[in-house]
Amino acid sequence: MDRKIYAVTSSVSELVHGFEFARLLSLYYRAYLDGDDESKAKVVRWFRAEYSTKAEAREALGVNIIITDDDWYDYLKLFALFFRLAGYSGLFIMLDELVNLYKIPNSVTRQYNYEKLLTMYNDTLQGKARYLGMLMGATPQALEDKRRGIYSYEALRSRLAEGRFSRPGARDLLAPVIRLEPLTAEEMLVLCEKLRSMHAGLYGYEETLSPEDLADFLIIEYGRIGADLNITPREVIRDFIELLDLLWQNPNTDLPSLLASDEFSYAKSEAVSDEASGDFAEFSL
Repeated sequence: MDRKIYAVTSSVSELVHGFEFARLLSLYYRAYLDGDDESKAKVVRWFRAEYSTKAEAREALGVNIIITDDDWYDYLKLFALFFRLAGYSGLFIMLDELVNLYKIPNSVTRQYNYEKLLTMYNDTLQGKARYLGMLMGATPQALEDKRRGIYSYEALRSRLAEGRFSRPGARDLLAPVIRLEPLTAEEMLVLCEKLRSMHAGLYGYEETLSPEDLADFLIIEYGRIGADLNITPREVIRDFIELLDLLWQNPNTDLPSLLASDEFSYAKSEAVSDEASGDFAEFSL
């Protein structure tokens, strides 16, 4: 085990900040062997970037470095290599709500974040981010707005923009940006079937809703005013889970009576914010 630990730490120490990373891995291993839970907690705290000053880290662990906003990405690459050496395929990170970068009011701060995205993208193409994968979710506006969005950073726009041949129904799924098409009614039917089975398995009852019942539910959902433009899977799933809960909690209630209620049949679609309507664009590194 000592030889394995040494081999792993030696490989990691070749990267930027790798020496300190390897040293802390060794400290954790020694603390594990000695049953020193306090030292283990201190090392884990360092890996979580919870030390606010170098002095605090030096006093606790004897290292003169901490993870900061400037170098956190370098440590992600270290973690990816470490996981690979530990027997995993690597590290895959999913970042949702990239629209929060778009909402940053300060243009300098916003551009700094876009510059970091560019660095991550370039590292991926140039092989500098080994065993590290990233999937980021954003709204079309957060991506394409040339004043505040990701495309406002020209270097990113030129790399991420679609070519001339991509169109709805024929998207290049190997491109850095994958545009997600809204789920069709048929796909929502399949999703509802899976949710029905999951709900029944969770609460331990036999499935009673037929495919025809699910179709009737979706006909009403998609028949609402403005549903052709504003309805989202989130709304359909919310209503469907509520129906399943009501049917399970009230055995004397049947689906037709619930679907025929005025509250359900004529409910207007809620106003859809950019958060609810938006997760239609993703790009991967």
